[in-house]
Amino acid sequence: MTGARRVLVTGASGFIGRWSVPALLSLGFDVQAVVSDSHEGPMPDELRGAEVHRSDLLREEAIDALLHLIRPTHMLHFAWIAQPGVYWHSADNFRWLNASQYLLRRFHAAGGRRIVMAGSCAEYDWSGPGLCDEYASPLADDASAATPAYAACKLRLQRFLAEFSARQAVSSAWGRIFFQFGPHERPERLVPSVIRSLLCNREAPCTHGRQIRSFLHVADVGAAFAAMLDAQVEGPVNVGSDERIALAELIERIAAKTGRADLLRLGARAESAEPPLLIPATRRLREETAWRPRFTLDEGLSDAIDWWRSRLAAGVS
Repeated sequence: MTGARRVLVTGASGFIGRWSVPALLSLGFDVQAVVSDSHEGPMPDELRGAEVHRSDLLREEAIDALLHLIRPTHMLHFAWIAQPGVYWHSADNFRWLNASQYLLRRFHAAGGRRIVMAGSCAEYDWSGPGLCDEYASPLADDASAATPAYAACKLRLQRFLAEFSARQAVSSAWGRIFFQFGPHERPERLVPSVIRSLLCNREAPCTHGRQIRSFLHVADVGAAFAAMLDAQVEGPVNVGSDERIALAELIERIAAKTGRADLLRLGARAESAEPPLLIPATRRLREETAWRPRFTLDEGLSDAIDWWRSRLAAGVS
């Protein structure tokens, strides 16, 4: 890409969005970071070097005002409902679908020329073989009542993006995120919940842990999206790690690093309904962008443990 590159990053204070900003700055982008107008407290340290805007992207007039002000050439779109225990079936997914479609149309009308949006591994049919390929693996049925609203809306947005891009000659890619972890993760999720329990000398009850997954440090996820925006890659791209690991081994590595393996309780929780194997094919990400991960899995786990240890020592839960 040549010429001035001004990128609008939505959801820039979120778990992944914040980590895209340093990577974008290092690639020479003029970063315009958008956070919710209800954001409280100081801005994340990761946004230093970016110009920060507050906006409610669920309001069309707010989108219009923002794009008129910024006039971005590029966009990374992360903003979406992400509240654990709520987002999977929330009707807000449909609000974000509509808002995202409007955002894309207005981005194009304002002169935008390349966009990357965040998708999810939830778009794949989890009753399939488990190795998810962007073009060879079956997707979920977005018209089925059994498909969570989150997955259905992400699928519909990806299809809208692909058709709109083809008709309007907009360059676009869609990052399907697999499993990530790291600083600022919601404490109730698997990795931080185990880390926090062990650091606080509490038992960590888990399932049997035979499920095979692919985990990537969140800083590498954010950097992968920056690399996709910077590249010529088009269409869906899996964002994940080549390191495959059983959840039991992942949890045991955390326990070993904290020195509290005695508190680990594998099999104490009932088996979940999630598939035994869910991992990404990563050829497109590795071959069609300049991205390479900064962290190995062990290095990433150590970083996450150190971050939570510092938070707990400071009395921040």
